[in-house]
Amino acid sequence: MFEPAIEKILQFTRPLHTITRTYGGLVLPGTSTFFFVNDSGVAITCKHVLDLIPTADNVNQNYLRFKAERDKIPNDGNYKKHLKGLELKYKFNAETTVQLKNNFLNCFDKIEQIVCHAHPTLDLAILEFKGFDKTFYNSHASFLKDSSKIKQGKYLCRIGYPFPEFSNFRHNPDTDDIEWTNTGNPNSPSFPIDGIVTRFVGDANQKDVIGIEMSTPGLRGQSGGPLFDTEGRIYGMQFATNHLHLGFDMKDKELIIDGKRTKVNNSPFLHVGLCVHVDKIKEFLREHKVSFTEVD
Repeated sequence: MFEPAIEKILQFTRPLHTITRTYGGLVLPGTSTFFFVNDSGVAITCKHVLDLIPTADNVNQNYLRFKAERDKIPNDGNYKKHLKGLELKYKFNAETTVQLKNNFLNCFDKIEQIVCHAHPTLDLAILEFKGFDKTFYNSHASFLKDSSKIKQGKYLCRIGYPFPEFSNFRHNPDTDDIEWTNTGNPNSPSFPIDGIVTRFVGDANQKDVIGIEMSTPGLRGQSGGPLFDTEGRIYGMQFATNHLHLGFDMKDKELIIDGKRTKVNNSPFLHVGLCVHVDKIKEFLREHKVSFTEVD
């Protein structure tokens, strides 16, 4: 049912690949999603995805300062003691993220600058890419013009990149840095998830509709991905998942599992996805004088 729409959507929806390294030496991949709203290099995503850009600069600069001080410690019998003091100063432990790098995949031949606009209240952001000569995305989003068509029970789909499978990265021990490589798998698969509109999300005063609730969860990594119908019209953007307690709790429920009596406890939840409403996206784009397309 969504096959043609997904093919259309993937022409302008892209993954953001992120690699992080902990102080303990663990290098982890992560993904999120963004999609382009015009042919001029402007995309939208979640504000919490946008935050990865300045966060990377701050984290990496902090680790460079740490290394500069660490390299000045005399390599003598007191090295470990002084290193421990430096770790306490920088509040580093084995789980602390000390390096973070981002890669906007398959978008442009080069990127010299990203101008960012964060929405003051919604989990929504605009990314304006600058300094490219060629674009590697095709087409752009077409937003639903008449939002009165969005009603409970409407069958829609979301897509993003929730399961990072890319492996084209490494830690370089010579430079003590994480880096992208030309080896390994450079891609992660897109993953769609369908559902129906269950409810609408209001603002703090419950006077204005700001979001759409879906009957299925938005998956980690799908944040910033489009919400669309079978024709590929954009209805919103995935940003969060709520967990609704169903009240069907079990405590010390006796079951027979593998031939043995076992007591289990369970508190079930319904996981529902939350999407920024299309009207709020268009309103924000107009505010920043970003061109976009509407369709009936």
